[in-house]
Amino acid sequence: MQVADVLRLLDQWAPLTYSEDFDNTGLLVGNAQSEVRGILVSLDTLESVVDEAIAEDCNLVVSFHPIIFSGLKSLKSEDYVSRAVVKAIKNDIAIIAIHTALDNMPYGVSWGMAKVLDLQNTHVLMPKQDVMYKLVTYAPHQNAEQVRTALFAAGAGAIGNYDECSFNASGTGTYKPLDGAQPALGTIGELQTEPETQIKVSFLRHQKSTLISALKQAHPYEEVAYDIIALDQGCPEVGMGLIGTLPQKLSFEQLLKTLKSGFNCGCIKYSKNGPQQIQKVAVLGGSGSFAIDQAKALGAQVYITADLKYHDYFKGQEDFAVLDIGHYESEQFTKDLIVDYLSKKITNFAPSLPIVKVLKSKVKTNPISYY
Repeated sequence: MQVADVLRLLDQWAPLTYSEDFDNTGLLVGNAQSEVRGILVSLDTLESVVDEAIAEDCNLVVSFHPIIFSGLKSLKSEDYVSRAVVKAIKNDIAIIAIHTALDNMPYGVSWGMAKVLDLQNTHVLMPKQDVMYKLVTYAPHQNAEQVRTALFAAGAGAIGNYDECSFNASGTGTYKPLDGAQPALGTIGELQTEPETQIKVSFLRHQKSTLISALKQAHPYEEVAYDIIALDQGCPEVGMGLIGTLPQKLSFEQLLKTLKSGFNCGCIKYSKNGPQQIQKVAVLGGSGSFAIDQAKALGAQVYITADLKYHDYFKGQEDFAVLDIGHYESEQFTKDLIVDYLSKKITNFAPSLPIVKVLKSKVKTNPISYY
């Protein structure tokens, strides 16, 4: 197994195309063709994590946060970023970060929070925009079914709780094969008029290349006509945060105790005069002040996130409270999600080869202490 193989497995789970524009995800350090001896999964790639990787004979670190976030102008080992990167390079350790690619998955960071609270009937809090597209293509009537089947198999046509969704219309296609063409239907130099079915299916951004490949393989024509149209709508399956309901109502004090225990919080900051009884809850791991208004608009009684500023707490009121449980605390279960996923995938990757070990880092990378 190579580093590139691990990248592909992660991209199937949390496609890097859904990373936010400000982020820095993917392979940050190392060679994609390097053979992987062992994988260490961490929340942050600090120098102490690299030391742990060396001790455990792991030459790949899969980190949630990117150690290189903005541009590096030098590597002088005078700051924590450079020290970690230099040590990784010296010891041939590759580093992959997935950060907001996993943030935008409904089974990602916020799912780890929702699991602690046992939230039911969850859905994405802030659906991501500009990730849905429509494919429009045309096939002879007798081939339309095989083309649709291939597109569905490639992942097209899934909308919420529905699958194999498409729109089909009859029409007439025309084309004239020129010298050198090998037409499936028609004759060189003669205008061909063919009864065709127009097929429309929606798909997600990360499926584009797979979808086009499936279309070309299934279509009888030598040259396949198709259009890709961007849709101006959010995707219910991709986006940040989750909103759901507790199995039973909790008082505000009971919720605080549940959070304190479940997330092992050093402290919880929250707005005053919150609701007395709580059932509908919104969560978003990491810095989530940008989603306060959305959580409120969707009817959440409390919004649990991290890194709130002073003025954010003024948005809390009698029927809606905002809570800050800490950045590390809200994302701490991400390591478990990554380890579980990679362990299962790698076990089935190549049964004839030795299984690459996947370890969860024991280093607590939280930079904040509480008195």
